[in-house]
Amino acid sequence: MAQAPDMYQRNIDSDIQFLPGVGPKRAALLRSELGIATIGDFVRIYPFRYIDRSSVQKIASVPVDAAYVQIQAKVVRTMLMGSGSRILYMRDLQGALRGDGSVPGYAAPTGSDRAAEGKIQFSQAKRLSVIVDDGSAQMELVFFKGIKYTFERLLPGSTFLFFGKPSVFGGKVNMVHPEIDNPLLPGSGAGGVMTGVYSSTDKLRSGGITGKVMNKLMDTALSLVLPEVGETLPEYVLRDKRLVPLTFALRNIHFPTDAESLQKAQRRLKFEELFLLQLSLLRQKYVRSRGEKGIPMPLVGKDFNDCYNALPYSLTGAQKRVIKEIRADLMSGHQMNRLLQGDVGSGKTMVAVLTALIAVANGCQACIMAPTEVLAQQHFANISRYLAPTSVKVALLTGSSRTAERREIDAGLRDGSLGIIVGTHALIEDTVVFKRLGLAIVDEQHRFGVDQRARLWAKNADGIPPHVLVMTATPIPRTLAMTLYGDLNVSVIDEMPPGRKPVETMLVTEKRRFALNKFMREQISQGRQVFVVYPLIFESEKLDYKNLEQGYERMVADFPFPPYKIAIVHGQQSSEDKKFNMEAFAAGRADILVSTTVIEVGVDVPNASVMVIESAERFGLSQLHQLRGRVGRGSDKSYCILVKGDKVSKESQKRLELLCSTEDGFTLAEEDMKMRGPGDLEGTQQSGLPISLNIASLAKDGRLLEEARGYADGILALDPVLEKPENALLAGELAGDKYKKEDYSKIS
Repeated sequence: MAQAPDMYQRNIDSDIQFLPGVGPKRAALLRSELGIATIGDFVRIYPFRYIDRSSVQKIASVPVDAAYVQIQAKVVRTMLMGSGSRILYMRDLQGALRGDGSVPGYAAPTGSDRAAEGKIQFSQAKRLSVIVDDGSAQMELVFFKGIKYTFERLLPGSTFLFFGKPSVFGGKVNMVHPEIDNPLLPGSGAGGVMTGVYSSTDKLRSGGITGKVMNKLMDTALSLVLPEVGETLPEYVLRDKRLVPLTFALRNIHFPTDAESLQKAQRRLKFEELFLLQLSLLRQKYVRSRGEKGIPMPLVGKDFNDCYNALPYSLTGAQKRVIKEIRADLMSGHQMNRLLQGDVGSGKTMVAVLTALIAVANGCQACIMAPTEVLAQQHFANISRYLAPTSVKVALLTGSSRTAERREIDAGLRDGSLGIIVGTHALIEDTVVFKRLGLAIVDEQHRFGVDQRARLWAKNADGIPPHVLVMTATPIPRTLAMTLYGDLNVSVIDEMPPGRKPVETMLVTEKRRFALNKFMREQISQGRQVFVVYPLIFESEKLDYKNLEQGYERMVADFPFPPYKIAIVHGQQSSEDKKFNMEAFAAGRADILVSTTVIEVGVDVPNASVMVIESAERFGLSQLHQLRGRVGRGSDKSYCILVKGDKVSKESQKRLELLCSTEDGFTLAEEDMKMRGPGDLEGTQQSGLPISLNIASLAKDGRLLEEARGYADGILALDPVLEKPENALLAGELAGDKYKKEDYSKIS
């Protein structure tokens, strides 16, 4: 149990349980649900929206779809309702009526009835129905909790302000559990305020921490800590960017005096958050670029030229530009840390091969690490083909590599005869020893843990860390890239190789299953192959979605053997089974591959012309785009067919329609981030942000982020390590933990 604060401890640092109105039980909830430990943490939890309580609407003009409305009306009747909508007790403007019949049958109250009024059995009441009138119309208000208190407070004839979300029941507009306040005085105008709404959970609400309680606690917290709040930004920053002081911002972000004050508070707090984040990332980048020694690689080499000259096609302008950027890094004498972004099929693997050949030409080895065996095998097959005109040896190392193979690979890595190694996380095992690792290429790095990556970088050459090239086929919005990879150099392949045909994307429902099967048979009869992807592996009681097992059984029934051959791949299979089925499909021995998203990245089957995605609403935009990229790799016209469920949310429908409208991965990524948030772009929770943003949004505040980054860059140009007196505040802020992230120089 936390100790009570002593007289010398600042309120801002005190345990949240000592905030009046909190206590141990509520403190435990705030910690577990919102991550709040101190009163200072509490005031940095900001409202995610605001309710304008400054206007009163007439009942007759209340819009049914309004988020919230506020009415001022007189109570004309209250009814306690029992089971089966039976009226247990009713009170109206004329007096009290009671009984269990219908209202019209009630008689005027007698003396005994009035005596019984004080003996109402509230425990029998299931809900309270209140009819109010504001002169324009009447409305029913319904309460399921706090029935006794509300019944006794809302006396017929009295007037109150009611605030809540309108809904429709029985064709009429009503409100369930509206907030109740005293009426506005005549001549006072609206007189309301903008009320902040905070993130909440069922546990918080059931623990008594409602929206109203949060507002009350926040008011108390601000009165305690605002006198102790010190400025976090230098005076010149406030002046240059026209920002309000921190105390003003904190008061008005929670309790804005007006819309203008709220806007100023939001700008100040958002700018501070984004500015300090970018300042931290850019300073890391500056320090590393000047302090981290890299293996100099001035030579291109004969093998590079032999590979380049043997290519059956010319590199795109984007590929050539990226290789020049990488060459400049490798020649600089500093460690390269570069992120290579490229849409599905844009030619990143070719860039990786040519980069690896530069490393080999300079007496080093290169490793290419992939997150799955399927992807590693695919890379190995492609790279072996590219390296055929060269003298460079390449090998594949995965968890399923046989002992004899591993022994030969280990010997080749130790004596340097093996120039390039492709593999999975097996590459980071302690038994894998390089003679001189000079380049580490990581594909789809978000799938690797920080510890895994760090173990790979430890396999350096002469104590000098390897150059690092990270590749991702998941297009990352610019604002997210500046945050996730703000301390890296970023290259983008924004041009597709010639010959790539657009993939026609269609959205269908389950009702079109017969036509879909007919289309698949037509494609197969023309010698094409089909992917069918499902979101689940095993039956789920909670989700009414088609899953892999049912899908496979139905596919076998709809496409019987002979003549059709079906393979199945999913994450629960052994490596051998996955490899066997994938190779059967890749070699054309299977017409249909039924799969989970294990085939999302890397699988290259040019003859596959159809991608069917079942329960497509279950996937994020970026994931759908990745899956679509598995087709359209050959010379034939290709199709992506999204099969959606009968009940799909508006957001899911919008997502699916957007995918049908464009093949631009970066456009889709931007929209995906706006709809889903930046922490879940790949459809998994593995990506995340290096820090938690309390108020700024990468999806909505891109312009402010770029402004903050440019301003931070200007400051570091004059004071690279923030040692000047005027930047002491900034150096102090960056010294804390908030703006530190895992050492992405070791990724990344």
